[in-house]
Amino acid sequence: MSEISVREPDFEGLAHIRILAEQVFSRTACAPLERGNSVGILKDAKENYPAWIEAISRARAYVHVECYIIHDDDVGAGFADLLARKAREGIRVRVLYDWLGAFGKTSRRFWSRLRGAGVEVRCFNPPRIDSPFSWLTRDHRKMIAVDGEIAFVTGLCVGRMWVGDPERSLDPWRDTGVVIRGPAVAVVDLAFSQMWEIVGTPLPEGELRDPETIPAAGDVALRVVASMPNTAGLYRLDQLIAALARNSLWLTDAYFIGATPYIQALRSAALDGVDVRLLVPGSTDIPILRALSRSGYYPLLEAGIRVFEWNGPMMHAKTAVADGRWARVGSTNLNLASWIGNYELDIAVEDEGFAEAMEEMYLEDLTGATEIVLSEHRVRPIQKRPRWSRGPKKLGGGSVSRAGVGAIRLGSAVGAAITNHRILGPTEAKIMLFVSIALLVLSAVSVIWPRLIGLPAAFFGTWLAIALGIRAYKLYQKHTRDGTRLSDRE
Repeated sequence: MSEISVREPDFEGLAHIRILAEQVFSRTACAPLERGNSVGILKDAKENYPAWIEAISRARAYVHVECYIIHDDDVGAGFADLLARKAREGIRVRVLYDWLGAFGKTSRRFWSRLRGAGVEVRCFNPPRIDSPFSWLTRDHRKMIAVDGEIAFVTGLCVGRMWVGDPERSLDPWRDTGVVIRGPAVAVVDLAFSQMWEIVGTPLPEGELRDPETIPAAGDVALRVVASMPNTAGLYRLDQLIAALARNSLWLTDAYFIGATPYIQALRSAALDGVDVRLLVPGSTDIPILRALSRSGYYPLLEAGIRVFEWNGPMMHAKTAVADGRWARVGSTNLNLASWIGNYELDIAVEDEGFAEAMEEMYLEDLTGATEIVLSEHRVRPIQKRPRWSRGPKKLGGGSVSRAGVGAIRLGSAVGAAITNHRILGPTEAKIMLFVSIALLVLSAVSVIWPRLIGLPAAFFGTWLAIALGIRAYKLYQKHTRDGTRLSDRE
């Protein structure tokens, strides 16, 4: 009888693979793995807002708030009153908001009241005469950090729509955030300090805590992904997760306008047997985006991806969970405006317990959603498969700059119609009709009232010329100063 040799597991090789995988994730997202944290899921405003209020109320040193929109309504007023009270108590309260996000939603009086109470308020990227296209870059982050001890990273802004209005039978917006304790809190604070410095003078040196000085609060490992324009850190990470997922990849998004490479990554995963699901709003605060988002369903459904639309007033969460091991929560939507154009903040958690809780919440959300299918005769029931059955399926013989999001899908659809480089779906007919009517109206106006077209074009051309002139002058001055300094050294 021949002997059967049993090969010992190569533990050293496995350790090397884990180190290599961690290096790949860290470099892809530009975010190292932070260990020793506790992370909790906060669902909707009913869990997020009370947790924020409690943490801010207990602040002893400082409160940092970075929020795309703080609405000037009763909910925003209550939040502002709390921040003002803490500032009067001597707590260093700093608030950073986005100009475009707050435009038409928050009054000057609101910010003046906060400043009058001692709150440091800064506005990100207001219009500038020397930068006519600066409005394309937005600070879309939503975070709160208190005393270097607790932090919140979320998809929620502050406003009545997240709370709802029972008297008018209006349900609250659906959204998700997380609460963090441990060394990662310092990394969230660091992300805030970098944005604070972009807008004005930096935080006092030594005010923020070093992650190594914060004791462990749990055993959860996570990455704080602080995306910046043109870096595409989370975009690369999302594609990597889609490529590495073996069993499941469940996504929730508020303004889904997937880029072609990401759509292909999702399709490839689904065709390879991965259970890929996408949950998006059935109704939205930007009506045109529904048609734009729906125009991208067909290639997803065709590949076996399951698409669901939320039945409530608005699904605003931005989350992902893969293989029961990895999950993401934050501010980034699955579109190029978020991936490449904005400042965003997300948490990528590598923990089975957290991922399992995210899966349970996802399945609960699907009970309040409607599945979109290619044929009305192919509706599949929403049910949870046992974990042991979630292996690969056998293949047999589907407050970005929201204007930027719409432009991306609009440009894609119109470009496809003109160049005929892909087949257009029926849902894109509305987009084509809208563009057709808009162009006809524009042509008629330019013939009947040429000044209505010529004057704005002349104004914008003059603005652009002045902006370029200012930039050229500043660059020339900088070059002159640098040259003078160099000659002085010589």
